[in-house]
Amino acid sequence: MTTAVPPKGTGPLAKREARLAWGLLFPTIFSVAMVIILPLLSIFWISFKPVQLADLRPPVPVVRESVKGKPAAAGDTATIEYRLSNRSQDAVIEGVTLKDEWPVGVTITGEIPEACEQTGTTFYCDFGTIDPKFNERFQIDVEVGQEYFDWGGDPKDSEPVVTGKADFILTNAQFTLDNFKRVFDGSEFWSVFGVTLAYTVFGTIGAIVVGLFAALLLNHEFRGQGILRGLYLFPYVAPVIAVAFTWVTLFDPTSGSANELLIRMGVTEEGINFFGQKPLALIMVIVFEIWRYFPLSFLFILARLQAIDTDMYEAADMDGASPFQKFWYLSMPMLLGILSVVFLLRFIWTFNKFDDIFLLTGGNAGTRTLTVNVYEQAFAVSNIGAGAAVAVIVFGCLLVFSIFFFKFISREEGL
Repeated sequence: MTTAVPPKGTGPLAKREARLAWGLLFPTIFSVAMVIILPLLSIFWISFKPVQLADLRPPVPVVRESVKGKPAAAGDTATIEYRLSNRSQDAVIEGVTLKDEWPVGVTITGEIPEACEQTGTTFYCDFGTIDPKFNERFQIDVEVGQEYFDWGGDPKDSEPVVTGKADFILTNAQFTLDNFKRVFDGSEFWSVFGVTLAYTVFGTIGAIVVGLFAALLLNHEFRGQGILRGLYLFPYVAPVIAVAFTWVTLFDPTSGSANELLIRMGVTEEGINFFGQKPLALIMVIVFEIWRYFPLSFLFILARLQAIDTDMYEAADMDGASPFQKFWYLSMPMLLGILSVVFLLRFIWTFNKFDDIFLLTGGNAGTRTLTVNVYEQAFAVSNIGAGAAVAVIVFGCLLVFSIFFFKFISREEGL
């Protein structure tokens, strides 16, 4: 008689282990959701909303209170002024009320708005609906009695409370595709997309090639090897704003050292505007991208090279293999996996890169990428919805690339 064995992973112990694992992973999952998933969902939400920069602040009534006059004795008068406003340009606010607690011993001597009344120390107003751009002030003349001075409090302790409800564009059910239509119908979109691809592809491949060359160069024992490896990391660890400013100053068309050197060598008769003319500006930002981020590729590749068994190279030397043959037939097959990972990471990071281009050219002279377009749409044009739509397009492009990479390229490399 045989005893049935439950399938693997379905026993009581396995279920308890699974619950424990999920419990341990919950803080990480929650943190990822808060940091990544929720902002991503909010971008998708905003991309389908007709949201301008001014719409990010919900339409609420705003009231300011001020007191004119400083009563010093019983019987003195003062003026209480309220300024009520609706800062929204197009939203109507309904059910607007104002409530303020006045000090004791304060008596109204003048007229008050029809919507207002005083009950004891409570001053209350019901304004109903106020229109967009509403901005009015009203003054109330009062007289203070001896109770006010006996009270001894500070009138500023009580701030007026204003309430009201309005339709908020970010939370209502109004959706539109106009943001995406505006992006795709624009004459510059496809040129910006092409610049982004050129910047990403050449920047990524260039950083990997230079990193590979540097790793092969420093994969040997020699004096000062550690110092040289540390110097190779300088472009990557240096603050981007510092190195970008240095490059802009170095290649300045009037006072840059690079132009001065070219003029003295007779290469050019006048200074070249490296970051201000097409297509040289795009070439320069790609070169900057390669120079700044090749150390990351260098680290990954060097670590993999040092993990390769040296017996293969010794056997190849005995067979009379040339340095190129050892690299192509021995090193390269071992490096394909790490090169694929580095290419994936660098492609995603470069496609999302904003600060380098913005600091070097501001997106001018043919260097405007999709990420720069997100900034310009959202803040320069004040169209948050269009900026979010471009961000969604960036996400879609990277998602398609990642699916293609893991389905085809990584399969070939055994990842």
